Formats: sequence, C-alpha cells, structure tokens
Amino acid sequence: MDPLQANHRHVTRREFFGRSAAGVGTAALASLLARDGLAGTMPPGTPGLPHFAPKAKRVIYLFQNGAPSHVELFDYKPELIAMHGKPVPASAVAGKRFSSMTGAADGKLMLAPIEPYRQHGQSGAWVSALMPHTAAIADDLCFVKGMHTDAVNHAPAISLILSGGQIPGRPTAGAWLAYGLGCDTDQLPAFVAMTSVSKGTTCGQIFYDFYWGSGFLPSKYQGVKFRNGGDPVLYLSNPEGMSTAMRRGLLDDVAKLNEMKLRDFGDPEIATRVAQYEMAFKMQASVPDLTDLSTEPQSTFDLYGPAAREQGTFAYNCLMARRLAERGVRFVQVMHAGWDQHNSITTELYNQCRDTDQPSAALVTDLKRRGLLDDTLVIWGGEFGRTPFIQGKLDDRARWGRDHHPHAFTSWMAGGGIKPGITYGETDELSLSVARDPVHVHDFQATILHLLGIDHERLTYRFQGRDFRLTDVHGKVVKPILA
Repeated sequence: MDPLQANHRHVTRREFFGRSAAGVGTAALASLLARDGLAGTMPPGTPGLPHFAPKAKRVIYLFQNGAPSHVELFDYKPELIAMHGKPVPASAVAGKRFSSMTGAADGKLMLAPIEPYRQHGQSGAWVSALMPHTAAIADDLCFVKGMHTDAVNHAPAISLILSGGQIPGRPTAGAWLAYGLGCDTDQLPAFVAMTSVSKGTTCGQIFYDFYWGSGFLPSKYQGVKFRNGGDPVLYLSNPEGMSTAMRRGLLDDVAKLNEMKLRDFGDPEIATRVAQYEMAFKMQASVPDLTDLSTEPQSTFDLYGPAAREQGTFAYNCLMARRLAERGVRFVQVMHAGWDQHNSITTELYNQCRDTDQPSAALVTDLKRRGLLDDTLVIWGGEFGRTPFIQGKLDDRARWGRDHHPHAFTSWMAGGGIKPGITYGETDELSLSVARDPVHVHDFQATILHLLGIDHERLTYRFQGRDFRLTDVHGKVVKPILA
C-alpha cells in the first residue's frame, strides 16, 4: 500500500478536522491561549460581563440533598394541624403529579408538623423548634415560600435546579459563573464543591459528579470537589524525592508539549489540561493555608459547633466555605445528604437539623461579622419539598414519613443584595400548592444571576447549533426580594 494512503487510514476524525482547519487554527490559537492563560494573564471571565453593577461577588449554596420538609421547618399552617389524621381534600390534589411511591394522593391522611412553630425576630418569621439557630437569625433571611419545580424525583430535580435541565449534561450554576465571571484569585478554583452526610443516616443521597459538572462548557469550569478526608484534592503533595523546583520544571515541559498539540488541533480541552496543571501547582501552596484551622479562634468553633473541627462534616464545610469566600472563590457548593425522610420524620429529621442548623446560621453570622455578607449571597434549600400528608401508617409514629412534593417548598437566601427579614410567597392553607407569588426554579436561577450582575438571557453558550443558558428558555427575576 502507498505509505501516504496508509498514513491517511490511521488519521482520526479529530486529527483530520484539526489539520484541515490549520489555516484558521492559527488565528483561533491566539484567542485560546489568551483565554486559558497560556499567553499572559487569564482574563477574569467572559468579555462584557458583568452586564451591570452586581450586588453580590460570590455565592455559597448550602444545598440540602433529599428535600427538607417545608411543612416541618418553615411553612406554618394552623389548618394542617387541625386536619391531622383526616383525609386530604380530593380537590386539593386533583390533577397533581406525585412520585410513584404515593401514586394517587386521594385518601391520604394529613400529618401535622412533629414540632411546634414560633414567630421570631422583628420580622415575625415562623420557624420550627427544630431550627433554633436559624430562627435566631430570621431577621437576616429572606424566606422564599413559593418555590416549585417540574421534577418529582431527586436526581432530575437536583439537576434541574442546579443546571436548568432534568437530564444531565448541562453546565451547573457554578460552572456558568466560573465561565462568565472568572475568579477573584488565581490560587484557587473559581468553583468548589464539598459534600457531607449525617453519621448513621439511612436516608442518604448519592452525590453524582454532574451536580457540579461543566456540561458542554470546557471542563476547566467544572467544580473542583474537595474530599472528606486527607488532602482535599488528590496529588497535591509532591511524591517522595520530588522537589517543588522539579515539579515546576516538569509542568513547564508538559505545557510546551501540550501547546504544540494545541497548535496542531485547536482542541480547547488541551488548553484546559494545561490550565488545570497550573491550578494544581498553585493549590499546592494555597490549600495547606486554606485548611489550616489553627489560626481560627475558639470563638469560631463555638459559633459553628464542635463538628467544625472534623473534616467531612457539614459544619467543617460551612467554615471552609467562609474561608474560600475570603480568598476569592466565586461559587462554593456545600451539599449535605440525608433529608429523604420517607419513613423517618420522627427520627432522622432531628439528626439532620442538629447537624445543619447551627453551622448554616453560623456561616451567615460569621460573614456578617467580617463584613462579607453584603457581597456574598448565601442560599439554603433542597430540590423540592415533602407532602403535607403521611407516607406510612398514622398509628406507627416511629415510621412516619413524607413523600416527594414538587408543588411547593421553601428556600431561604441571605446577603448579596437580598432584602433581609422578609417572607416572599405563600402556600395554601394545607401547604400543598403555591397560593401567592410563585417562584419557579428558573426564576430562582434568574434572580441569582441578576444579583451577580448578569442578565440571564444574555449569558449563553452555543452548543450543537443552539444558544444554551442556565434558565433554558424560561425565568424572570424575582424583583420584590431584591434590596
């Protein structure tokens, strides 16, 4: 066979198009190198952003996997208490979709909250006795009680609220912000994710990587997940016998090889690889300082609780979120699983509140004391709510539970341009449906972007012939909650 033909048979599709595009590739290369920091200083984000002056510079999202019960925690309804043990009105559930575990809701018995509610602060916000620390900062919070979603199961609902689509493959909010706004530091990633689960829980949720994924954006924008033990990120420590100078020289040589490949093919993932090597090298110096809690006074651990000293706990992750925010990280996603209480409202819900209530409130208080709350948006909430009717038998209190409920749930927000001490939205008298000021998850996303100076309709990325955005083709900014 002719050697030229033999060579052509082994050329991959990517190589073919890469070489065919050599004429325009050189012009594109300069843009790629500049964007990815290989030809100078990496720009802060996408040109033209933010679109207008932001109220918030960064986001800390305290995401509660498994769906906290709005009925139990924040949505006080006297009529629901009066209806305890009675069948749900057929008219209230007609036409509503529930999970396959509930099926048809007709005839299900109403279940009152397991702990009493009380009003708190000058705002008079209703908060359950299960959340005393959150209740103490009620005047710093905006409770959004008209939340609703389209998804009825966990993974699709989490994907929807974090990425705008129920099917995995779209960029999550943190990736969009890393792409659009960049980072205020080059020593740490723009987007960091941390996870935790209450000890001994039997209702944990799986943490899928796509919860902090970059989807079709270049992978340099995906969240960097910090581990729950040992080094937060693998391979930060040099191998035995490898000095910092040797590592620097090795990375320089690898970068040159990658740049050669990038010139040939123009694949942005090659530029991503170089940028990630550089970030890993910088994190060798920045992460030990980040995780050194010896500089924190005892008052910090009194505020967050003793678990803040234990790596992998929600309290530790909340403290780490504050330290990341101080250092310029754009988006910190703190995910805590265990809220899926189909048969453990009277047992494991107490554990979840014990492990998350104090650290969540402490984070808001800590940021406020340090002057960081004004430009840090803190969000607390899950993917949907829980049914006001029981899942299980009324005479078996030890196994009381509530099923998935997409039709109404509560999230709270603080700082970063949010009006404090208010409650926005309202459910009906049984906490089944939104009765006033509904907020769809796409509206929620649009509002988050707005607070960071972004018009959600203009932050787009072309993929497969379509301009995609976080809010899909929906969403409107919830202006009444803006300060």
